Amino acid sequence: MRILLTGASGQVGGALLPLLQRRHTVFAPASDKFDLSRPETLPVQLEEMRPDLIVNPAAYTAVDRAEDEPDRAMLINSEAPGALARWSAARHVPLVHLSTDYVFDGSGDRAWREEDPTGPLSTYGRSKLAGERAVRDAGGAHLVVRTAWVYAAVGTNFMRTMIRLARERTSLRVVSDQCGTPTSAATIAATLVDIIERNEGDMEAAFAAAKGLVHLTNCGATTWHGFASAIVEGLQSRNVMLQAREVIPIESKDYPTKALRPANSKLDLARLSKVYGVEPPPWQRALAEELDAYVALVSPRT
Repeated sequence: MRILLTGASGQVGGALLPLLQRRHTVFAPASDKFDLSRPETLPVQLEEMRPDLIVNPAAYTAVDRAEDEPDRAMLINSEAPGALARWSAARHVPLVHLSTDYVFDGSGDRAWREEDPTGPLSTYGRSKLAGERAVRDAGGAHLVVRTAWVYAAVGTNFMRTMIRLARERTSLRVVSDQCGTPTSAATIAATLVDIIERNEGDMEAAFAAAKGLVHLTNCGATTWHGFASAIVEGLQSRNVMLQAREVIPIESKDYPTKALRPANSKLDLARLSKVYGVEPPPWQRALAEELDAYVALVSPRT
């Protein structure tokens, strides 16, 4: 296939690129060349590339900054996906679009199902929900994939931030009253490629079987404090020198942010299992692999 992959310099896009390139021709334009903040320019470029599939993990992900830049967040997270989806629908090209747990209000304790009512708490969440609706309303073959707490051995993410702080500080203070599932970009990429390639013959039917919407994270759940503790313990077991000696649990009110975060970000994976037969690995196993990858990256410099 000829596949357009947006956001190839990001975490999920970067993990997807080498997997897709094994069997397909992949267009992975730089963000300044395929500019999602200028949705009106996208159809002309799509006509030039003529992809057989579009995979769109690119997004405006600066959750707090979005409160000050709502128009830009909406351009990139809603209007651009809408432009991609309308072009795709008109030419019968399937579209895979990445979304987020932030479309929910984070209430309750059980994991969120695809059909549950949405209620985003932040500008970022509202922009991502608007993007989901724009993709759906275009009427083409699409699969919106909600995920959560994404990280990788590279890039800017929670794991990398905790590693940096653990090298600099003797103690870390981390929120313990928000629950979710740390999800490696590698898990997302491997699962998406599996779904795409197993259903290459009729992606429209495969996406429709999931009603155009599926949740995808690693298995299990923890808090940000639990995630941070696992990162520190994992580095110590790999003989990485750290200053941190303790990870202290705190409440969200003790770490105020401009944008509200969901207290419950757990996503139900039953549809992923039932429709696609996918059982992602536990978050602890995925974290171990990312920590191994991180150590391999930095070991020549330490």
